[in-house]
Amino acid sequence: MKPIWIADDDPSIRFVLEKALAREDLPTRSFDSPKAVLDALADGADEGPQVLVSDIRMPGGSGLDLLEKVKRRYPNLPVIIMTAYSDLDSAVAAFQGGAFEYLPKPFDLPKAVELIRRAVEESQRDEVAQEALAATPEILGQAPAMQDVFRAIGRLSQSHVTVLITGESGTGKELVARALHKHSPRAKGPFVAINTAAIPKDLLESELFGHERGAFTGAQTLRRGRFEQAEGGTLFLDEIGDMPFELQTRLLRVLSDGHYYRVGGHSALKANVRVIAATHQNLEQRVKEGAFREDLYHRLNVIRLRLPPLRERREDIPLLARFFLQQSARQLEVEPKRLSDAALRVLQAFDFPGNVRQLENLCHWLTVMAPAQVVEVKDLPPEVRAASRATPGREGAGASLTAGVPVAAMPSEPAVSAAAWSVPLPAETADLPTTPHGTTEGGGVPTTPQAAAVPTFHRRASGASAPVGADWEAGLMAEATALLAEGCPDVWDTLVRRVEARLIQAALQTTRGRRIEAAQRLGIGRNTITRKMQELGME
Repeated sequence: MKPIWIADDDPSIRFVLEKALAREDLPTRSFDSPKAVLDALADGADEGPQVLVSDIRMPGGSGLDLLEKVKRRYPNLPVIIMTAYSDLDSAVAAFQGGAFEYLPKPFDLPKAVELIRRAVEESQRDEVAQEALAATPEILGQAPAMQDVFRAIGRLSQSHVTVLITGESGTGKELVARALHKHSPRAKGPFVAINTAAIPKDLLESELFGHERGAFTGAQTLRRGRFEQAEGGTLFLDEIGDMPFELQTRLLRVLSDGHYYRVGGHSALKANVRVIAATHQNLEQRVKEGAFREDLYHRLNVIRLRLPPLRERREDIPLLARFFLQQSARQLEVEPKRLSDAALRVLQAFDFPGNVRQLENLCHWLTVMAPAQVVEVKDLPPEVRAASRATPGREGAGASLTAGVPVAAMPSEPAVSAAAWSVPLPAETADLPTTPHGTTEGGGVPTTPQAAAVPTFHRRASGASAPVGADWEAGLMAEATALLAEGCPDVWDTLVRRVEARLIQAALQTTRGRRIEAAQRLGIGRNTITRKMQELGME
């Protein structure tokens, strides 16, 4: 870990902080003036500080001037300003320059160490995020629809204009937003993403704009919002169509004049942030319905970038699949599986309502479930094979398409662990009848063999899960009849538990693991879903 730099002309303050941080195994480096700090940064002998703790008044310079100069070079560096009570107004002003927090003098030493440790944790999170961004591969592809996207990214790379990305779920909207940031003049600044649909309405305002201490019950400390965290960089607002109507007014103000207020605050803050928004919804229709502000829509819709669904670029499926199979193999430390030509044709004939994300999940599933190194048609999930049989003309049509380079090859969400896409069911269901290969209902989420006999659901063309005819009811009837005939005990509890597990699994896949939102979509309380997951062994 890089050292914590302490800048104060008072040697006793430096000594006390050095000793306290040394007891916490936190390395330090001390300076007696702003000039000494700037000289050390200019020297470049080390990587710079993990956190900077600076007094606000020192001989030869101001802590606020030092803050401004340091932030110019290290925009993500947490800077803690130490100040006497009489300097409190200056300390508040420091937040507009990007200070992480202020530390009033005389300070309580344990609280000071706790604050510094919190700043260290945030700094390390930012470093991990930046490393992940740097490691993200370029978006590649040979499909004409994706070439249009690449050209648009190139034209927008040197612009600061607001961009609205539209497209179905799973098409890689966040990946494109990251590419726009990575190739922009703001690339050295932070990239901050927030899903406005995933955060409860009552918390979203504080999440976006931050809050002052005491602004509401539980606000024990000042908190920087996402706009402050993205200062000098890019703020990605995913699922903007689900933003509460009353918050749309506040967002409109920021986009209009570049100023905003923290919750409970009275001083306007200037936002130096590029906003990129994304949605899978039809915003024009939302405006007509009165659910989305028309003036905000026009503010966001300066440049619109539409991402094509996977079914419109089938020629990119073969090498996308190859990439995801290799990725899964690396994660699980096994040899990568290979798709036969016939299996590839079937995949190209499938519509993939979950788009690239569904293809990735399917490849994870094949890595675990396919019995041989070469994946044949019989090894594919039942609904993929069924779709191929339902559209016999399409299977052959996909054969002549040109294989593309993996595009949007990295998922738009963080890497999903095996536990997230294969939820274990309770041990007591292990001896129940199973199907040979399991299924991937709900957009490619794999299932355990024990879960395979749970009623099967299919997707409509719109992407929403719904039963087709009475197939699932017939399946449930047959399963119950078989268990009753075998004299299995507790048939009711057994089947209800399995259905509940599948419902929760599908909801968590739909919400990408967000438990509160999954409970809301299922129409149950968040305590209920937590209790059910514990009872079902899904934790």
